[in-house]
Amino acid sequence: MTVKVRDLLPADAEDFVRVRRAALPYMVTTAEQVVRDLADAPPDRRYRLLVAEEDGEVIGTAQVGVAHESPVPGQGFCTPYTHPDHRGRGAGSLLVRTAEEYLAGVGATSVYTWVLDEPANRAFAAKRGYEPRRRAHFLRLDLAHGTLPPLPDLPAGVELRTGADFAGDPRPLFRADAEATADEPSDVPAELSDYEDWLATTWHRPSLDHGLTSVVVVDGEVAAFSAAQTDGESRYGTAMTGTRRAYRGRGLAKLAKTDSLHRARAAGYTDAYTGNDAGNAPMLAINTWFGYTVCATEVRHVRPLVRPGNTPTVL
Repeated sequence: MTVKVRDLLPADAEDFVRVRRAALPYMVTTAEQVVRDLADAPPDRRYRLLVAEEDGEVIGTAQVGVAHESPVPGQGFCTPYTHPDHRGRGAGSLLVRTAEEYLAGVGATSVYTWVLDEPANRAFAAKRGYEPRRRAHFLRLDLAHGTLPPLPDLPAGVELRTGADFAGDPRPLFRADAEATADEPSDVPAELSDYEDWLATTWHRPSLDHGLTSVVVVDGEVAAFSAAQTDGESRYGTAMTGTRRAYRGRGLAKLAKTDSLHRARAAGYTDAYTGNDAGNAPMLAINTWFGYTVCATEVRHVRPLVRPGNTPTVL
């Protein structure tokens, strides 16, 4: 049996999602989203989706590209996953090697990857020269049987709206997202400065549910939001929850997320997922308050692709 790696074709999208859900069931994704992400990726992202195939069956996947929104140039990324039933056959190694060669060829000087915090996964990364950095948690909330906190009375001047209310002009949400993203803990910082890019890759994402996205407006200004993504079936995920700097410390992010979770449960979603950097204590506290529990932990790893003196690493 021979494993080979190639670029994803539209017909592979369902298999891509199947493998991702088996390897990482805490991520909310759909086949439509996979295809759109590839089609809408800006050129500077150098985005590729790879699949590992064995005897015609997709058994592994990888997202590969460059962090084009980072102020630090040359930061590549690769997120490989192998179906749990097909590990140990070389798919992961071949995906990583293919990704590294590609990233080095487009000028990346380092490659970041997320690794599940399990002995075998961390050993796989260490063997290939990756060093651990930040930790992040996946969290789950049982929407079907859990108890959500009630929505509080709104203070004077505070309104709850949805993303759908901004369909005609989402720019206020872009500004709020850009401010929150800039302050998010990460060793690969991001700056959202291209509104058209944000429209294509965030606002118009098929998985983003505008009706379940809650927005807190204070005296007519967007102050906080909780963006929701779904698989259209049972799974709801928080894509981003944030508060603009001038409004922090007033519980507005918690208000936005409370509203979004109530909307999600009323819409029939049964499983809520979110992710938090391990150093993001305020958001972890909010999610614990809601009843989320950690279901898995990942560790971001990095490997340089260029040695001192700009001599390319032998991959």
